Amino acid sequence: MTNALYDVLVIGAGPSAYTAALYAARNNRKVLVCHGMGPSGQLSSTKEVENFPSYPDGIMGPDLVYRCYEQATKCGAETKDAMVTRLRKEADGSFAVTAEPTDGTAAVELQARTVIVASGADARRLGCPGEEQYWTKGVSACAVCDGALPIFRNKPVLVIGGGDTAMEEAMHMTRYASKTYVVHRRDQFRASAVMQKRVLGSEKIEVVWDSVLEEICGDGNLCKSAKVKNVKTGEVTEIECAGVFFAIGHTPNTQFLRDSGAEFAKVLDSEAGHMIVQPGTSITAVDGLFASGDVADKRYRQAITAAGSGCMGALDAEHYLSARD
Repeated sequence: MTNALYDVLVIGAGPSAYTAALYAARNNRKVLVCHGMGPSGQLSSTKEVENFPSYPDGIMGPDLVYRCYEQATKCGAETKDAMVTRLRKEADGSFAVTAEPTDGTAAVELQARTVIVASGADARRLGCPGEEQYWTKGVSACAVCDGALPIFRNKPVLVIGGGDTAMEEAMHMTRYASKTYVVHRRDQFRASAVMQKRVLGSEKIEVVWDSVLEEICGDGNLCKSAKVKNVKTGEVTEIECAGVFFAIGHTPNTQFLRDSGAEFAKVLDSEAGHMIVQPGTSITAVDGLFASGDVADKRYRQAITAAGSGCMGALDAEHYLSARD
């Protein structure tokens, strides 16, 4: 067990985590970020970010995350290359945080007055052939983030999914793509009626019912087509496309909270495991525990909203600490 008591311990490695650390450190708090292998998050696999303010020419995703990290540490935040595996609430209201260093050494127990969870959420993938090879080369999990890139403009694309997110992604791509195919494994959508109406009424969208993605094909550099299989007939069709967008949900990185027992599991929803916060805040049902970024965000899931949410987490933590100083 370490002797240091941190005012704020942040869990995560993306814009939300480092923004929270930045704000907390600037409030003259003792801050530690447990960030796994280091600056990462979903942006680490994003080729170019063109919608983050202050970068008119865009910035590479990994570069953006690293700048967030640099700014937080420059302001005094400490970092630890470790994965948090368990939390425990102490009698005095503080947290005992079990963390496993990424170098394989023994787990350590850290002490913190508050914890901000900014561990993000991973986009669900299918694991089909070609998916990994063409990830960021036409394959993405966010049309809003990447849809305006030149490689998709005036070219056909595929959206995989049947919920509201898939409908929103498909409608968004009608602004840029020549045609958008929505591939859905069933014969009807799960999306809300209003979203279905928009998609089914669009001349730029074609729905491929009862079908699943079999393979993503390309020239070695970029995605060029995709093979889809009709689950009823078994027929495989190859569709020319410049991109494939997965819209089949996200999995929040919150398993460690479930592993921490009922006291912490209660802050998770029963659907996907997102953290539940008081509306308009980062405050959870556990005193001193806050949630920021995609770990609690089911709707927006953007780098800029994650960063803003990190700021909220730090400010809420500061309010909590100030009331107890």
